[in-house]
Amino acid sequence: MITYLFTGLFTLLIGYFVYFNAVLRPEVINNPYNSRQENFAKRVVRGKILASDGTVLAETKTGEDGTETRSYPYGNVFAHVTGYATRGRTGIESLANFELLTSNAFFGEQIAKELKEEKNIGDNVVTTLDTKLQETAYNALGNHKGAVVVLEAETGKVLAMVSKPDFDPNRVNEDWDALNQSENSDGVFYNRAMQGLYPPGSTFKVVTLLDYMRENPDYEDFQFHCSGSLTEGNYTISCYGKNAHGNEDLRKAFAKSCNTAFSSIGLSLDEGTFKSNCEGLLFNSELPLQLPYSKSSFSLESGAAPAEQMMTGIGQGETLVSPMHMAMIMGAIANEGVLMKPYFLERVETYTGDLVKTFRPAVYGSLMTKQEAEILTEYMRAVVTEGTGSKLDNMGFFIAGKTGTAEYSSDKSKSHAWFAGFSDTGESDIVVCVLVEEAGSGSEFAVPVAREIFWAWNVGRE
Repeated sequence: MITYLFTGLFTLLIGYFVYFNAVLRPEVINNPYNSRQENFAKRVVRGKILASDGTVLAETKTGEDGTETRSYPYGNVFAHVTGYATRGRTGIESLANFELLTSNAFFGEQIAKELKEEKNIGDNVVTTLDTKLQETAYNALGNHKGAVVVLEAETGKVLAMVSKPDFDPNRVNEDWDALNQSENSDGVFYNRAMQGLYPPGSTFKVVTLLDYMRENPDYEDFQFHCSGSLTEGNYTISCYGKNAHGNEDLRKAFAKSCNTAFSSIGLSLDEGTFKSNCEGLLFNSELPLQLPYSKSSFSLESGAAPAEQMMTGIGQGETLVSPMHMAMIMGAIANEGVLMKPYFLERVETYTGDLVKTFRPAVYGSLMTKQEAEILTEYMRAVVTEGTGSKLDNMGFFIAGKTGTAEYSSDKSKSHAWFAGFSDTGESDIVVCVLVEEAGSGSEFAVPVAREIFWAWNVGRE
Protein backbone atom coordinates (compact mmCIF):
# COMPACT_ATOMS: atom_id res chain seq x y z
CA MET A 1 0.00 0.00 0.00
CA ILE A 2 2.77 2.43 0.97
CA THR A 3 4.61 1.55 -2.24
CA TYR A 4 1.52 2.47 -4.31
CA LEU A 5 1.12 5.71 -2.34
CA PHE A 6 4.70 6.82 -2.96
CA THR A 7 4.46 5.75 -6.60
CA GLY A 8 1.32 7.85 -7.00
CA LEU A 9 2.90 10.87 -5.30
CA PHE A 10 6.00 10.53 -7.47
CA THR A 11 3.83 10.36 -10.60
CA LEU A 12 1.93 13.49 -9.53
CA LEU A 13 5.21 15.29 -8.85
CA ILE A 14 6.57 14.39 -12.27
CA GLY A 15 3.26 15.46 -13.85
CA TYR A 16 3.36 18.82 -12.10
CA PHE A 17 6.99 19.30 -13.13
CA VAL A 18 6.06 18.72 -16.77
CA TYR A 19 3.02 21.02 -16.45
CA PHE A 20 5.11 23.75 -14.83
CA ASN A 21 7.71 23.69 -17.60
CA ALA A 22 5.13 23.53 -20.37
CA VAL A 23 2.54 26.00 -19.03
CA LEU A 24 3.52 27.92 -15.90
CA ARG A 25 7.25 28.49 -16.44
CA PRO A 26 6.93 31.42 -18.90
CA GLU A 27 4.37 33.15 -16.67
CA VAL A 28 6.45 32.71 -13.50
CA ILE A 29 9.67 33.84 -15.18
CA ASN A 30 7.87 36.79 -16.77
CA ASN A 31 6.75 38.07 -13.37
CA PRO A 32 8.43 41.48 -12.86
CA TYR A 33 9.45 40.45 -9.33
CA ASN A 34 11.39 37.42 -10.59
CA SER A 35 15.12 38.21 -10.46
CA ARG A 36 15.83 35.42 -12.99
CA GLN A 37 14.90 37.88 -15.74
CA GLU A 38 18.13 39.76 -15.08
CA ASN A 39 20.08 36.50 -15.36
CA PHE A 40 18.49 35.84 -18.75
CA ALA A 41 19.43 39.36 -19.88
CA LYS A 42 23.06 38.65 -18.94
CA ARG A 43 23.14 35.59 -21.20
CA VAL A 44 20.86 36.55 -24.11
CA VAL A 45 20.63 39.58 -26.38
CA ARG A 46 16.98 40.63 -26.33
CA GLY A 47 15.19 39.58 -29.53
CA LYS A 48 13.29 41.77 -31.98
CA ILE A 49 9.63 42.74 -31.98
CA LEU A 50 8.28 42.63 -35.52
CA ALA A 51 5.08 43.79 -37.22
CA SER A 52 3.02 41.15 -39.01
CA ASP A 53 4.91 41.84 -42.26
CA GLY A 54 8.33 41.51 -40.60
CA THR A 55 8.95 45.23 -40.16
CA VAL A 56 11.15 45.87 -37.13
CA LEU A 57 9.33 47.63 -34.28
CA ALA A 58 11.97 47.08 -31.60
CA GLU A 59 15.51 45.70 -31.64
CA THR A 60 18.65 45.68 -29.55
CA LYS A 61 21.74 47.35 -30.98
CA THR A 62 25.13 46.46 -29.53
CA GLY A 63 27.95 49.01 -29.61
CA GLU A 64 31.63 48.26 -30.07
CA ASP A 65 32.10 48.43 -26.32
CA GLY A 66 29.34 45.84 -25.82
CA THR A 67 26.77 48.38 -24.64
CA GLU A 68 23.24 47.33 -25.57
CA THR A 69 20.63 49.89 -26.56
CA ARG A 70 16.99 49.12 -27.25
CA SER A 71 15.91 50.87 -30.45
CA TYR A 72 12.39 51.67 -31.66
CA PRO A 73 12.51 52.71 -35.33
CA TYR A 74 8.96 54.10 -35.35
CA GLY A 75 9.40 56.21 -32.23
CA ASN A 76 6.09 57.43 -30.79
CA VAL A 77 3.87 55.64 -33.32
CA PHE A 78 3.86 52.24 -31.57
CA ALA A 79 4.76 53.59 -28.12
CA HIS A 80 1.95 52.17 -26.01
CA VAL A 81 1.39 48.87 -27.76
CA THR A 82 5.06 47.92 -28.22
CA GLY A 83 5.99 49.52 -24.92
CA TYR A 84 9.51 49.96 -23.60
CA ALA A 85 12.13 47.81 -21.87
CA THR A 86 13.93 50.52 -19.92
CA ARG A 87 13.06 51.28 -16.28
CA GLY A 88 10.74 48.32 -16.30
CA ARG A 89 8.75 46.86 -19.15
CA THR A 90 5.38 47.72 -20.67
CA GLY A 91 3.29 46.67 -23.65
CA ILE A 92 4.53 43.79 -25.79
CA GLU A 93 8.00 44.24 -24.31
CA SER A 94 6.45 42.96 -21.08
CA LEU A 95 3.98 40.50 -22.59
CA ALA A 96 6.68 38.73 -24.65
CA ASN A 97 9.57 39.23 -22.23
CA PHE A 98 10.13 35.48 -21.76
CA GLU A 99 10.22 34.80 -25.49
CA LEU A 100 12.50 37.77 -26.23
CA LEU A 101 15.02 36.62 -23.61
CA THR A 102 14.94 32.99 -24.73
CA SER A 103 17.18 31.70 -27.50
CA ASN A 104 16.10 28.74 -29.60
CA ALA A 105 19.04 29.12 -31.95
CA PHE A 106 20.83 25.98 -33.13
CA PHE A 107 22.00 24.05 -30.05
CA GLY A 108 25.60 23.82 -31.25
CA GLU A 109 25.73 27.57 -31.77
CA GLN A 110 24.42 28.16 -28.25
CA ILE A 111 27.09 25.90 -26.74
CA ALA A 112 29.84 27.58 -28.76
CA LYS A 113 28.77 31.04 -27.62
CA GLU A 114 28.53 29.89 -24.00
CA LEU A 115 32.09 28.54 -24.17
CA LYS A 116 33.33 31.83 -25.63
CA GLU A 117 31.33 33.72 -22.97
CA GLU A 118 29.34 35.45 -25.68
CA LYS A 119 25.63 36.18 -25.49
CA ASN A 120 23.18 34.12 -27.52
CA ILE A 121 20.66 35.95 -29.66
CA GLY A 122 17.10 35.96 -28.36
CA ASP A 123 14.07 34.88 -30.34
CA ASN A 124 12.03 37.33 -32.38
CA VAL A 125 8.35 37.91 -31.71
CA VAL A 126 6.11 38.54 -34.73
CA THR A 127 3.05 40.54 -33.68
CA THR A 128 -0.41 40.91 -35.20
CA LEU A 129 0.21 44.65 -35.72
CA ASP A 130 -0.24 46.15 -39.17
CA THR A 131 2.29 48.92 -39.82
CA LYS A 132 0.14 50.78 -42.34
CA LEU A 133 -2.94 50.76 -40.14
CA GLN A 134 -0.97 51.83 -37.07
CA GLU A 135 0.60 54.76 -38.92
CA THR A 136 -2.75 55.71 -40.44
CA ALA A 137 -4.51 55.66 -37.07
CA TYR A 138 -1.69 57.58 -35.39
CA ASN A 139 -1.64 60.31 -38.04
CA ALA A 140 -5.43 60.53 -38.29
CA LEU A 141 -5.79 61.15 -34.55
CA GLY A 142 -3.45 64.11 -35.00
CA ASN A 143 -2.80 66.28 -31.96
CA HIS A 144 -5.93 65.18 -30.15
CA LYS A 145 -5.89 63.19 -26.96
CA GLY A 146 -7.65 59.88 -27.37
CA ALA A 147 -7.34 56.33 -28.58
CA VAL A 148 -7.85 54.08 -31.59
CA VAL A 149 -8.29 50.30 -31.61
CA VAL A 150 -8.42 48.19 -34.77
CA LEU A 151 -9.26 44.47 -34.56
CA GLU A 152 -9.76 41.68 -37.04
CA ALA A 153 -13.28 40.51 -36.20
CA GLU A 154 -12.95 36.86 -37.24
CA THR A 155 -9.72 36.20 -35.34
CA GLY A 156 -9.35 38.80 -32.61
CA LYS A 157 -5.99 39.99 -33.94
CA VAL A 158 -5.10 43.47 -32.71
CA LEU A 159 -4.07 45.22 -35.92
CA ALA A 160 -3.49 48.67 -34.46
CA MET A 161 -3.67 50.37 -31.09
CA VAL A 162 -2.91 54.06 -30.57
CA SER A 163 -3.06 56.19 -27.45
CA LYS A 164 -2.35 59.92 -27.21
CA PRO A 165 -0.64 61.78 -25.65
CA ASP A 166 2.33 59.52 -26.23
CA PHE A 167 6.09 59.36 -25.75
CA ASP A 168 9.26 58.34 -27.55
CA PRO A 169 10.30 54.91 -26.22
CA ASN A 170 13.84 55.62 -27.45
CA ARG A 171 14.13 58.37 -24.83
CA VAL A 172 12.35 56.88 -21.83
CA ASN A 173 15.52 56.69 -19.77
CA GLU A 174 16.70 60.21 -20.61
CA ASP A 175 13.25 61.83 -20.25
CA TRP A 176 12.00 59.75 -17.31
CA ASP A 177 11.83 62.56 -14.74
CA ALA A 178 10.22 65.02 -17.12
CA LEU A 179 7.65 62.48 -18.31
CA ASN A 180 6.65 61.76 -14.72
CA GLN A 181 6.38 65.35 -13.47
CA SER A 182 3.04 66.44 -12.03
CA GLU A 183 2.19 68.61 -15.03
CA ASN A 184 2.27 65.42 -17.08
CA SER A 185 -0.36 63.77 -14.89
CA ASP A 186 -2.36 63.68 -18.11
CA GLY A 187 -0.40 60.49 -18.41
CA VAL A 188 1.74 59.97 -21.46
CA PHE A 189 2.37 56.42 -20.22
CA TYR A 190 -1.36 55.85 -19.72
CA ASN A 191 -2.73 53.56 -22.44
CA ARG A 192 -6.10 55.15 -23.09
CA ALA A 193 -7.10 52.37 -25.49
CA MET A 194 -6.99 49.73 -22.74
CA GLN A 195 -7.02 51.64 -19.45
CA GLY A 196 -9.05 54.73 -20.26
CA LEU A 197 -12.68 54.68 -19.08
CA TYR A 198 -15.14 57.07 -20.69
CA PRO A 199 -18.90 57.60 -20.85
CA PRO A 200 -19.79 55.85 -24.11
CA GLY A 201 -22.44 58.33 -25.16
CA SER A 202 -24.55 57.23 -28.08
CA THR A 203 -22.31 54.28 -29.01
CA PHE A 204 -24.02 52.66 -26.01
CA LYS A 205 -27.34 52.82 -27.85
CA VAL A 206 -26.23 49.58 -29.51
CA VAL A 207 -26.42 47.98 -26.05
CA THR A 208 -29.70 49.71 -25.18
CA LEU A 209 -31.15 48.57 -28.51
CA LEU A 210 -30.12 44.97 -27.87
CA ASP A 211 -31.77 44.99 -24.45
CA TYR A 212 -34.92 46.60 -25.82
CA MET A 213 -35.15 43.93 -28.53
CA ARG A 214 -34.81 41.18 -25.94
CA GLU A 215 -37.42 42.69 -23.64
CA ASN A 216 -39.85 43.53 -26.46
CA PRO A 217 -40.37 40.91 -29.16
CA ASP A 218 -42.58 43.47 -30.94
CA TYR A 219 -39.72 46.01 -31.07
CA GLU A 220 -40.34 46.65 -34.77
CA ASP A 221 -43.65 48.32 -33.81
CA PHE A 222 -41.83 51.06 -31.91
CA GLN A 223 -43.07 54.56 -32.72
CA PHE A 224 -41.98 57.86 -31.21
CA HIS A 225 -42.41 61.55 -31.93
CA CYS A 226 -39.28 63.58 -31.24
CA SER A 227 -39.84 67.25 -30.48
CA GLY A 228 -36.16 67.81 -29.62
CA SER A 229 -36.39 67.20 -25.89
CA LEU A 230 -38.01 64.91 -23.34
CA THR A 231 -38.90 65.86 -19.77
CA GLU A 232 -39.63 63.40 -17.00
CA GLY A 233 -40.23 64.95 -13.60
CA ASN A 234 -37.67 67.72 -13.18
CA TYR A 235 -35.18 66.30 -15.67
CA THR A 236 -34.95 67.11 -19.37
CA ILE A 237 -32.84 65.44 -22.05
CA SER A 238 -32.36 67.08 -25.43
CA CYS A 239 -31.24 65.73 -28.77
CA TYR A 240 -27.85 66.87 -30.05
CA GLY A 241 -28.16 70.43 -31.32
CA LYS A 242 -31.77 70.35 -30.04
CA ASN A 243 -32.80 68.80 -33.35
CA ALA A 244 -36.41 67.68 -33.57
CA HIS A 245 -36.54 64.41 -35.53
CA GLY A 246 -40.33 64.21 -35.76
CA ASN A 247 -42.04 60.84 -36.15
CA GLU A 248 -39.65 57.92 -35.88
CA ASP A 249 -39.61 54.16 -35.97
CA LEU A 250 -36.82 52.37 -34.13
CA ARG A 251 -34.48 52.24 -37.12
CA LYS A 252 -34.72 55.99 -37.74
CA ALA A 253 -34.32 56.79 -34.04
CA PHE A 254 -31.13 54.73 -33.96
CA ALA A 255 -29.75 56.05 -37.25
CA LYS A 256 -30.35 59.66 -36.22
CA SER A 257 -29.07 58.91 -32.70
CA CYS A 258 -32.21 60.39 -31.17
CA ASN A 259 -31.60 61.03 -27.47
CA THR A 260 -35.24 61.60 -26.63
CA ALA A 261 -36.36 58.30 -28.19
CA PHE A 262 -33.64 56.32 -26.40
CA SER A 263 -34.28 58.17 -23.13
CA SER A 264 -37.88 57.05 -23.46
CA ILE A 265 -36.67 53.50 -24.11
CA GLY A 266 -34.45 53.76 -21.04
CA LEU A 267 -37.48 54.58 -18.92
CA SER A 268 -39.29 51.48 -20.19
CA LEU A 269 -36.55 48.93 -19.53
CA ASP A 270 -36.43 46.61 -16.55
CA GLU A 271 -33.40 47.68 -14.52
CA GLY A 272 -32.43 44.15 -13.49
CA THR A 273 -32.71 42.77 -17.01
CA PHE A 274 -30.81 45.72 -18.44
CA LYS A 275 -27.98 45.22 -15.96
CA SER A 276 -27.90 41.48 -16.60
CA ASN A 277 -27.70 41.98 -20.36
CA CYS A 278 -24.93 44.56 -19.97
CA GLU A 279 -22.95 42.19 -17.80
CA GLY A 280 -23.47 39.57 -20.51
CA LEU A 281 -21.54 42.01 -22.72
CA LEU A 282 -18.75 42.01 -20.09
CA PHE A 283 -19.54 45.21 -18.22
CA ASN A 284 -18.46 44.88 -14.56
CA SER A 285 -16.45 41.85 -15.68
CA GLU A 286 -12.91 40.71 -16.30
CA LEU A 287 -11.93 40.97 -19.97
CA PRO A 288 -9.89 38.37 -21.91
CA LEU A 289 -7.00 40.75 -22.53
CA GLN A 290 -3.25 40.19 -22.36
CA LEU A 291 -2.16 43.72 -21.44
CA PRO A 292 -3.21 45.84 -18.41
CA TYR A 293 -6.73 47.23 -18.72
CA SER A 294 -9.52 48.85 -16.75
CA LYS A 295 -12.87 47.12 -16.21
CA SER A 296 -15.86 48.83 -17.74
CA SER A 297 -18.70 49.65 -15.37
CA PHE A 298 -22.48 49.69 -15.52
CA SER A 299 -24.69 50.64 -12.61
CA LEU A 300 -28.48 50.70 -12.67
CA GLU A 301 -30.35 49.36 -9.67
CA SER A 302 -34.02 48.53 -9.23
CA GLY A 303 -36.03 51.63 -8.41
CA ALA A 304 -33.55 53.98 -10.07
CA ALA A 305 -34.72 57.56 -10.52
CA PRO A 306 -36.18 58.43 -13.94
CA ALA A 307 -33.27 60.78 -14.64
CA GLU A 308 -30.81 57.93 -14.11
CA GLN A 309 -32.83 55.60 -16.33
CA MET A 310 -32.92 58.20 -19.09
CA MET A 311 -29.21 58.98 -18.92
CA THR A 312 -28.26 55.31 -18.82
CA GLY A 313 -30.30 54.61 -21.95
CA ILE A 314 -28.16 57.07 -23.94
CA GLY A 315 -24.78 56.05 -22.51
CA GLN A 316 -24.41 58.72 -19.88
CA GLY A 317 -24.92 58.46 -16.12
CA GLU A 318 -22.62 56.02 -14.34
CA THR A 319 -21.70 53.93 -17.39
CA LEU A 320 -18.01 53.87 -18.33
CA VAL A 321 -16.24 51.85 -21.02
CA SER A 322 -12.79 51.55 -22.57
CA PRO A 323 -12.21 51.87 -26.33
CA MET A 324 -10.90 48.28 -26.39
CA HIS A 325 -14.07 46.95 -24.73
CA MET A 326 -16.27 48.86 -27.16
CA ALA A 327 -14.23 47.41 -30.03
CA MET A 328 -14.77 43.93 -28.60
CA ILE A 329 -18.55 44.41 -28.53
CA MET A 330 -18.44 45.54 -32.15
CA GLY A 331 -16.24 42.58 -32.99
CA ALA A 332 -18.85 40.19 -31.61
CA ILE A 333 -21.57 41.87 -33.68
CA ALA A 334 -19.40 41.65 -36.81
CA ASN A 335 -18.62 37.98 -36.08
CA GLU A 336 -22.22 36.73 -35.85
CA GLY A 337 -22.38 37.25 -32.10
CA VAL A 338 -19.17 35.40 -31.22
CA LEU A 339 -16.39 37.26 -29.42
CA MET A 340 -12.84 36.28 -30.28
CA LYS A 341 -10.19 36.94 -27.64
CA PRO A 342 -8.05 39.89 -28.71
CA TYR A 343 -4.38 38.95 -29.06
CA PHE A 344 -1.11 40.66 -30.00
CA LEU A 345 1.38 37.87 -30.75
CA GLU A 346 1.27 35.85 -33.96
CA ARG A 347 4.37 33.66 -33.68
CA VAL A 348 7.85 33.30 -32.24
CA GLU A 349 10.86 32.72 -34.47
CA THR A 350 14.57 32.25 -33.93
CA TYR A 351 16.75 35.13 -35.09
CA THR A 352 17.37 33.17 -38.30
CA GLY A 353 13.64 32.85 -38.98
CA ASP A 354 12.93 29.27 -37.88
CA LEU A 355 9.47 28.83 -36.37
CA VAL A 356 9.39 28.24 -32.61
CA LYS A 357 5.75 28.72 -31.68
CA THR A 358 2.49 29.93 -33.22
CA PHE A 359 -0.38 31.66 -31.43
CA ARG A 360 -3.86 30.75 -32.63
CA PRO A 361 -7.19 32.61 -32.50
CA ALA A 362 -9.32 31.66 -29.50
CA VAL A 363 -13.08 31.92 -29.01
CA TYR A 364 -14.23 33.66 -25.84
CA GLY A 365 -17.92 32.87 -26.31
CA SER A 366 -21.21 34.10 -27.75
CA LEU A 367 -22.33 37.52 -26.50
CA MET A 368 -25.53 37.39 -28.54
CA THR A 369 -27.29 35.22 -31.07
CA LYS A 370 -26.48 35.31 -34.76
CA GLN A 371 -29.92 36.78 -35.46
CA GLU A 372 -29.40 39.56 -32.91
CA ALA A 373 -26.03 40.37 -34.44
CA GLU A 374 -27.60 40.56 -37.90
CA ILE A 375 -30.32 42.93 -36.70
CA LEU A 376 -27.83 45.19 -34.93
CA THR A 377 -25.70 45.21 -38.09
CA GLU A 378 -28.74 46.28 -40.13
CA TYR A 379 -29.44 49.17 -37.75
CA MET A 380 -25.78 50.18 -37.67
CA ARG A 381 -25.71 50.12 -41.44
CA ALA A 382 -28.57 52.65 -41.39
CA VAL A 383 -26.37 54.97 -39.30
CA VAL A 384 -23.97 55.10 -42.26
CA THR A 385 -26.47 55.23 -45.11
CA GLU A 386 -28.98 57.67 -43.62
CA GLY A 387 -27.78 58.85 -40.23
CA THR A 388 -24.96 60.39 -38.22
CA GLY A 389 -22.23 58.28 -39.85
CA SER A 390 -23.01 59.36 -43.42
CA LYS A 391 -19.40 60.50 -44.02
CA LEU A 392 -18.58 56.78 -44.26
CA ASP A 393 -21.12 56.13 -47.00
CA ASN A 394 -20.19 55.73 -50.66
CA MET A 395 -16.70 54.42 -49.96
CA GLY A 396 -17.26 51.50 -52.27
CA PHE A 397 -17.72 48.86 -49.57
CA PHE A 398 -19.99 48.04 -46.63
CA ILE A 399 -19.48 49.84 -43.31
CA ALA A 400 -21.74 49.67 -40.26
CA GLY A 401 -21.22 51.65 -37.08
CA LYS A 402 -22.44 53.98 -34.38
CA THR A 403 -21.33 57.50 -33.53
CA GLY A 404 -21.28 58.94 -30.05
CA THR A 405 -21.04 62.34 -28.40
CA ALA A 406 -20.41 61.78 -24.72
CA GLU A 407 -20.71 64.53 -22.12
CA TYR A 408 -18.11 64.17 -19.37
CA SER A 409 -18.72 67.16 -17.08
CA SER A 410 -21.46 69.47 -15.84
CA ASP A 411 -20.62 71.71 -18.78
CA LYS A 412 -22.82 70.12 -21.42
CA SER A 413 -20.97 71.92 -24.20
CA LYS A 414 -17.95 69.66 -23.58
CA SER A 415 -17.94 66.15 -24.98
CA HIS A 416 -15.82 63.24 -26.16
CA ALA A 417 -16.24 62.08 -29.76
CA TRP A 418 -16.79 58.36 -30.46
CA PHE A 419 -17.12 56.05 -33.41
CA ALA A 420 -17.31 52.28 -33.24
CA GLY A 421 -18.07 50.02 -36.18
CA PHE A 422 -16.79 47.58 -38.77
CA SER A 423 -16.42 46.86 -42.47
CA ASP A 424 -17.96 43.88 -44.23
CA THR A 425 -16.51 43.14 -47.64
CA GLY A 426 -16.87 39.39 -47.49
CA GLU A 427 -13.14 38.98 -46.88
CA SER A 428 -11.02 39.84 -43.86
CA ASP A 429 -12.84 42.65 -42.12
CA ILE A 430 -11.86 45.05 -39.42
CA VAL A 431 -13.43 46.62 -36.36
CA VAL A 432 -12.52 50.25 -35.73
CA CYS A 433 -13.11 52.12 -32.48
CA VAL A 434 -12.14 55.79 -32.19
CA LEU A 435 -12.28 57.97 -29.08
CA VAL A 436 -11.28 61.64 -29.38
CA GLU A 437 -11.17 63.35 -26.02
CA GLU A 438 -12.84 66.74 -25.49
CA ALA A 439 -13.35 67.20 -29.23
CA GLY A 440 -17.08 67.51 -29.83
CA SER A 441 -19.44 65.33 -31.82
CA GLY A 442 -18.58 61.83 -33.01
CA SER A 443 -19.75 62.49 -36.55
CA GLU A 444 -17.48 65.53 -36.86
CA PHE A 445 -14.30 64.33 -35.15
CA ALA A 446 -14.28 60.53 -34.74
CA VAL A 447 -15.83 59.46 -38.05
CA PRO A 448 -13.13 61.11 -40.21
CA VAL A 449 -10.46 59.21 -38.26
CA ALA A 450 -12.31 55.95 -38.83
CA ARG A 451 -12.77 56.77 -42.51
CA GLU A 452 -9.00 57.01 -43.06
CA ILE A 453 -8.45 53.67 -41.34
CA PHE A 454 -11.16 51.87 -43.33
CA TRP A 455 -9.75 53.35 -46.52
CA ALA A 456 -6.21 52.25 -45.72
CA TRP A 457 -7.39 48.69 -45.03
CA ASN A 458 -9.96 48.05 -47.73
CA VAL A 459 -8.68 50.22 -50.59
CA GLY A 460 -5.12 51.26 -49.83
CA ARG A 461 -3.95 47.61 -49.85
CA GLU A 462 -4.99 47.07 -53.47
